[in-house]
Amino acid sequence: MGKIQGKDLMKAIVLHDSGGTENLVLEEAPVPLITNEEVLIEVKSAGINPIDVKTRSGKGLYGMLKDETPLILGWDISGIVTETGKNVTTFKKGDEVFGMVNFPGHGKAYAEYVAAPAAHLALKPLAISYNEAAAASLAALTAWQALKAHANIQKGQKVLIHAAAGGVGHYAVQIAKHYGAYTIGTASAVNRNFVLSLGADEFIDYKAAPLEEQVSDIDFVLDTIGGDSIDHSLKVMKKAATIVSIPSGLNEAVTDKAGAKGMNGYTFKVKSNGNDMKEIANLLEKAIVKSHVSRAFSFVDMAKAHKQIETGRTRGKVVVVWQ
Repeated sequence: MGKIQGKDLMKAIVLHDSGGTENLVLEEAPVPLITNEEVLIEVKSAGINPIDVKTRSGKGLYGMLKDETPLILGWDISGIVTETGKNVTTFKKGDEVFGMVNFPGHGKAYAEYVAAPAAHLALKPLAISYNEAAAASLAALTAWQALKAHANIQKGQKVLIHAAAGGVGHYAVQIAKHYGAYTIGTASAVNRNFVLSLGADEFIDYKAAPLEEQVSDIDFVLDTIGGDSIDHSLKVMKKAATIVSIPSGLNEAVTDKAGAKGMNGYTFKVKSNGNDMKEIANLLEKAIVKSHVSRAFSFVDMAKAHKQIETGRTRGKVVVVWQ
């Protein structure tokens, strides 16, 4: 299993050691073998996320993955099923699929072919592109799991979403609005129109004035920044309100800080889940949620994609495509 039309090698971006983008090397690697519960996917597009950059630099998941050979980064893919394991009944050869693969773990998405658990995938809606689907994996899944699976936001709640123009943020605004929340997004002034176009009821320029001077009585905060963002958020939340903070390494104190003020604070890490991916697929299919792909790089320009993420100013999502 795993041979493709007589091929047993593929192109992949391999990381031999942590460090700068020059360590992302395009080379040949074995086409992966699949287990009985997996499918083999010919990758058309892959999403690039901040966790990719952190892991490449030696942080993030690098400590867990550094002994893997070959170490191939990435978790977000969309593509075509070329082979199915004998126990897989949900997908067949030729199906267009997308998902976040084996997170947190070794996703191996920076490759022409990826072995993915069928339980981590959903069918790609026909109306959306491979790029839009790959974009709507880790980031959209993070927003969905934080807002609904974890917090179960309700109609009429006042929801504050930080970095609302970013990868997770731009999906979170759309999801919160869909579920009837009064949605407020923070970003820099240049992103005002973009955030409002996503459906936000209010926009806050985080540079214009302290957060506590611009908003109050928040029921739920989705924090994608960490650090001081947590302290400012707690000042604008109602008693018994909830904050969910995503960036590990910058959010460990959120539970204690929130608890001291009679509020609920949680750290959060997204996990691969095919059923949740199907929820995302449904939202995409109905155009309730749309992916904003700001840049699409070739796989050979992976370093440029990483450098774009490193700017911290990416609007929406960045993807890479095999050409």
